[in-house]
Amino acid sequence: MNFRTLPQLIYWVLLGGMLNSGDVLGQLQEKRSLFVKKIDQKIELDGALNEAVWGEAEVATDFWQMFPTDSLRSTNKTEVKLLYDDTHIYVGAYAKGVDANFMVSSLKRDFSARSNDNVTVLFDTFRDGQNAFLFGVSAYGVQREGLVSDRGVTINGFSLTWDIKWKAETVRGEDFFSIEMALPLNSVKYPEGSQRWGFQTYRYDMQTNERSSWSPVPQNQIPVNLGYLGELVFEAPLRKNKTPLYVIPYINGISSNSFDQSPKTNAVKVGGDMKIAVGNGLNLDVTLNPDFSNVEVDDIITNLTRFEISLPEKRQFFIDNRDLFGNFGGSREAVPFFSRRIGIARDLEGNTIQNNILGGVRLSGKLDENWRLGVLSIQNQEDLSNNIASNNNAMFALQRKIFNQSQFGAFIVNRETVKDYDFLEEKDRYNRVIGLDYNLNSANNHWVGKFYTHKSFQPDDTQGNLSSGASINYNTRIWQFSSKWVYVDQDFRSDLGFIPRSGIIKTGISGTRIFYPKKGQINSHSIEVSNYNWQQKSLDYKKTDHFKRIEYNIEFKKQDQLTFLLRNQYVYLSNEFDPTRSENGIPLPANVDYEFNEWSVAYQSNVARLFNFSSQFSYGSFYNGTRFSYQGNTQFRIQPKVSMSLLWDYNLVRLPNPYPSANIILISPKLELTLNKKLFWSTLVQYSNQSDTLGINSRLQWRFAPLSDLYLVYNDNYYTRAFGPVFRSINLKFTYWLSL
Repeated sequence: MNFRTLPQLIYWVLLGGMLNSGDVLGQLQEKRSLFVKKIDQKIELDGALNEAVWGEAEVATDFWQMFPTDSLRSTNKTEVKLLYDDTHIYVGAYAKGVDANFMVSSLKRDFSARSNDNVTVLFDTFRDGQNAFLFGVSAYGVQREGLVSDRGVTINGFSLTWDIKWKAETVRGEDFFSIEMALPLNSVKYPEGSQRWGFQTYRYDMQTNERSSWSPVPQNQIPVNLGYLGELVFEAPLRKNKTPLYVIPYINGISSNSFDQSPKTNAVKVGGDMKIAVGNGLNLDVTLNPDFSNVEVDDIITNLTRFEISLPEKRQFFIDNRDLFGNFGGSREAVPFFSRRIGIARDLEGNTIQNNILGGVRLSGKLDENWRLGVLSIQNQEDLSNNIASNNNAMFALQRKIFNQSQFGAFIVNRETVKDYDFLEEKDRYNRVIGLDYNLNSANNHWVGKFYTHKSFQPDDTQGNLSSGASINYNTRIWQFSSKWVYVDQDFRSDLGFIPRSGIIKTGISGTRIFYPKKGQINSHSIEVSNYNWQQKSLDYKKTDHFKRIEYNIEFKKQDQLTFLLRNQYVYLSNEFDPTRSENGIPLPANVDYEFNEWSVAYQSNVARLFNFSSQFSYGSFYNGTRFSYQGNTQFRIQPKVSMSLLWDYNLVRLPNPYPSANIILISPKLELTLNKKLFWSTLVQYSNQSDTLGINSRLQWRFAPLSDLYLVYNDNYYTRAFGPVFRSINLKFTYWLSL
């Protein structure tokens, strides 16, 4: 590490320790508690709550608003009851409404709570305040299940991609809906003999535009924040449940045509996954010849920056406990493990292509209340025609809870070729990264921070391979502050990670003041000021970038939002760069600096409305020219079966001659039909003249049994400049979830 960075790292670590130790002594809110009766009667799952035993259950009620305020009880009554037996937890919910017009976005599983009338429950089964299981049901009986990680302090710690078998039914009346859920105890992990779980239940009420929760959550937090849980007290200790074993085979018939490379091919692909519970806290996942043709296609994004853009992981194998592997390092600067790297490679021309995965195993989960373990090993297939080697991609992660709610973690990432290849340089035979992370979470939920140091290893590299950083965030109802420091050596490298730029020092600070008017239609308004700077080590720590911005945001009681933004940006180009990425365009010269200003105004309507939209206008100087941008998205629903949306992103870039100007257009219409809870059809069209792409993805899904599907997927891709087909395929895929 350069000597200039060491004092800063010591300062941040000491500051984090002081903040954490002080907050451990801080006052904790009084927890709400709910007693759960053990039963031996059968519950008929029909949503009616008419069994006599429901009358003996203790009731979680008197919900507190989270929006539009957090100091009043909810307007409409919500009641949640829980019972259990040796195999299931039963959840009954009653949600009072104004009338029978409840909102639902679709009948498809894993809905967004923001656009549906729904009730959700959270279980922190190890009572560690770090991870939780989530189950929700809409007024129309649509289910969603998810995982909460990193204490749920940000939306990044919340994922609905996780799948598990469970049942739910609903009844709708003239001014209410009721829910019954049956959650198998073997669908979640918990300590054998445990009698207390962390618990929360919350409701989105679209008729009154309210969000409310049983255990109160401040308005500045999100409802899945695990720092505000109440608790469940079971009548008797939970018994060890039958260890589940799930086998998920698939068969996929594929017909494809790559027009510029190879002739039409027809193939049948067979493979599958296996999920094995190891004890009460660990999962063993095994995949063989995985196929991800049923996964939704990635969104195309207009990129006017000099750097790569990361895209979210959607593949089921990588989802469970993904925070244990993917949350080391800085989320935007230097992530040592980024699962999207696996199964993706570049051909001889530098184009991104799919690289088949032969198989993999992953062991992950809880060792006990304080320890978590993650081990992953995946083998990709060699592709000699494109000089792509077969690699073993592996990671080991160990995490320990300390200081009440904080975490200390260590990891090793290893990417190594399985044999010698003539086309590989010596430096590419292997790449390893080791590191230590400390995640600060204060007991009063006001302070969140991260402090880390990582080091990479590859052949013939002995120095210049360190990455370290620190961040601290303070969040209350009125004030929010954040500060960040990041150092990435020029030669720090993680082949399985995401590192948009190296050889830099980044520093930044931001502050927000939030106001809550007592009257009127505005629920809150805030002003945020931020400043971030980047310095390049190879240029004697010369400043190469800064972002300075002032943002004013208004949130209305009807859940609309209006935002005004002013931004000042400085860029020193150390390499030539064409922001338009025009074909044969003359790039802006290197070793020149630019400073430009931009203003924007954005509006987002309430996404729960049948017709909703967002729109943003931006204008300002751009390098040595100007840029006008108009972005937006509009959606119209005929509930509960039809959803039509249109996304657009238009950028008018004007640079002086001889540099290229461009009208950069991205447009993406989408049609979704949810004919019932088992049959879904969606079609997405994406056109981008920047990436020279017109793509069509149409997918028909029939869920003929729980978590078992038949997919018919059609993909069609075209060049847009010299219009012509690129790739076309049709897949018929059958997957079945077997419980053994």
